[in-house]
Amino acid sequence: MTGAEPYESDEPHEEENGPADHTRGADGMNSGDGDDQHPTPEPGPGRPPRIPLPRLSVEDTGRPLPDLPDAPVPVLEHRVLKSLLGAWALAACSPEETAAVEEHLGECGGCADEALRLREAVGLLHPAESLDLDPSLRARVLQGCLDRRPPRVPVPEWAAPYDAETARLDALLQDFGDAEWHAPVRLRWFRRDEPTSRRTTVAGVIAHLLTVDGMVAAALGLPDPLGDVPADRPTPSARTEAYWRASHFPPTRAVRGPWREQAHDLVRTVSFTGGGTGALSVPYGDFALPLRDAMLDRAFECWVHAEDIAEAVDYPYEPPSGSDLHHMVDLAARLLPSVLSARRQAGLAAPAPEGRRLVSAGRPGRSLRLE
Repeated sequence: MTGAEPYESDEPHEEENGPADHTRGADGMNSGDGDDQHPTPEPGPGRPPRIPLPRLSVEDTGRPLPDLPDAPVPVLEHRVLKSLLGAWALAACSPEETAAVEEHLGECGGCADEALRLREAVGLLHPAESLDLDPSLRARVLQGCLDRRPPRVPVPEWAAPYDAETARLDALLQDFGDAEWHAPVRLRWFRRDEPTSRRTTVAGVIAHLLTVDGMVAAALGLPDPLGDVPADRPTPSARTEAYWRASHFPPTRAVRGPWREQAHDLVRTVSFTGGGTGALSVPYGDFALPLRDAMLDRAFECWVHAEDIAEAVDYPYEPPSGSDLHHMVDLAARLLPSVLSARRQAGLAAPAPEGRRLVSAGRPGRSLRLE
């Protein structure tokens, strides 16, 4: 006998009120003949308590569930149904009244037009709000937990915005159906001084984030989602186009899993390195960024494209928390001098008007207002 085996005696035994081979029903009572003469003993001194067997639910038996009769739609007069349109627009009717009003709207054009106007008015009174929690709430809850018990492997401060923004986007994608994944999205950016755009889908946007985040992954020694797919230059746009061209079919919801796993691997890897890899160079093709700035850049783009996705499916999306947004704006401000310098070297920056030139360190300069 092992410890996992129940003990069974080899000798037959008798219970107090009958032989051992009697059967019990599902409720724990004796079944068969003689139930009246030999009822199950009630708990008492010196006797173990009787524990009835669990009853089976009809859902567990495999039998068909009983059909419930449909609730009859009440027959109401036209004036009563018209008076209910305001409550219907506010979703304040009972189920029976709602069924009666909606059946009437399919037959009465005047009431249908009035119901549409009332629904639009309700939309103005109650603008659409995100069902997600306030982004700052996540930061406050995490900070409260970390104050009580510091983590063994903390996430570097410069990687926290990327962790938060990928988590928010993943929550937005969680309940998407096939229709949402194939909703059209137009990505907009600038090529030199000319605005340009690229038409894709929600799944295509996630594929774009996957491939560009892969530049950071490759710099950390993690698998590159492009694999052996050749790209003309290792720029974000070239990598994205190469990924799209290599796909036999347009991206589908299956791209969410690799993107989410890669995001987790990035945060986990920079955390286990103790934040010491912040100075590691991440090549972007035409330029390079230190890892700490590259992670902020990826958080910034994740937020921007999450708004593109939310707009495509007509869902409100809140900006990042104040602390994360502060880091992103700081990155944009720090990159401005190098961006302006590159434009001047490329001959894209016109000379400043005479009245607006500043002198800094003995050289003429420019003033810039950043909003």
